[in-house]
Amino acid sequence: MGKKVPKNCITVEEAKELQKAWCDTRTPEIDKCLGFEDTREFWWSVEELEEYLKYVKKQSRKQGIDNPGIRMYFGAYPKEKCKMDRGYATLFLAPTGAPAGGLGKGGDSAANNYEVAPYNSGGAGHPPFKY
Repeated sequence: MGKKVPKNCITVEEAKELQKAWCDTRTPEIDKCLGFEDTREFWWSVEELEEYLKYVKKQSRKQGIDNPGIRMYFGAYPKEKCKMDRGYATLFLAPTGAPAGGLGKGGDSAANNYEVAPYNSGGAGHPPFKY
């Protein structure tokens, strides 16, 4: 049989529950405030994510960071930079990590690594795709 499922995977049902809770508790207010339906899902190919992760690992190793991480941030495009003249939401990936023995090394408390470029420009549904 195939490889073991990674430890932090969730079931499809749990994912649907998380998406429903987001949609029920946040999207009505966000969309009302903005005056349009904003995106809430973002897409990258596995190939481009692997390429970015390889870049982060390589650049981090050069800095003595053995176990880099990725932090994800919500962002919004400025209206004037958005093709549809609206400031749609986006998500960008930010490398984290500290050199071996460095303060805050590893885990979710690791500092952002501003020496390695963040990643953006994924696709998003307009209107958003439901999970």
